[in-house]
Amino acid sequence: MSASATVTIALLQATQAEAVEAIQNDLLLSSSLWVNIALAGVSALLFVYMGRNVTDPRAKFIFGATLLIPLVSISSYTGLVSGLTVGFIEMPAGHALAGEEVMSQWGRYLTWALSTPMILLALGLLAKVDTADLFIVIAADVGMCITGLAAALVTSSYALRWVFYLISCAFFLVVLYAILVEWPDSAAAAGTDEIFGTLRVLTVVLWLGYPVIWAVGVEGLALVQSVGLTSWGYSALDIGAKYVFAFLLLRWVAANEGVVSETGSPTRSETAGAAPADD
Repeated sequence: MSASATVTIALLQATQAEAVEAIQNDLLLSSSLWVNIALAGVSALLFVYMGRNVTDPRAKFIFGATLLIPLVSISSYTGLVSGLTVGFIEMPAGHALAGEEVMSQWGRYLTWALSTPMILLALGLLAKVDTADLFIVIAADVGMCITGLAAALVTSSYALRWVFYLISCAFFLVVLYAILVEWPDSAAAAGTDEIFGTLRVLTVVLWLGYPVIWAVGVEGLALVQSVGLTSWGYSALDIGAKYVFAFLLLRWVAANEGVVSETGSPTRSETAGAAPADD
């Protein structure tokens, strides 16, 4: 192994060790991570139990997509608490904490890039959304998460952090438009509009909290400079947007397999394309 490679590994390990020490010494920060690890584990076991008698292929598909949400979360939060996906970045000139090193939980963005598409997939399957439309919305969601990661990690320019933030918000608007405007009609045609309406409100309200926390937290305007408090803000949103969302969805699907079945209510496109019956 070359000397440069050895130095790189040593620095990486030192950064992880520093991150773990900082997390352990901050009760607010560490509790925001360990609580989610525990809830993700309990949720995964609960969802497996809830789906034990589900036999319809489409219902099982929804269960599978939804089960990935806590599985991704437990892996992600373990990465955070171990220091693997945590780093320290120096804020650029113009930032309220310019020149200071701030802990960045960049692993959260990887979690959202993997878990939020599963939330949208489950919602789309529930509403029997057209496959092409579903793909576009999930692609926009992934773009939202990746540009959000860029906004959090850019240190060369304070202005560019906000440029990436605005791009991320633009992707978010695409997702919001689909959930609020297009998908409700599909859910109504599929006969799942009641539960879809509940999940839609829960998702939109909680997801709007993420960019707000970014803007006021240490990564944005730093109006809130506590990393632990910011972390708890994200963690609290995750609890509602992931575990509560998943529980409500899977409880309804388990009790209404016939509605979500491929042979259940037709989709909007199927209804529109059906030929009128002869008199």
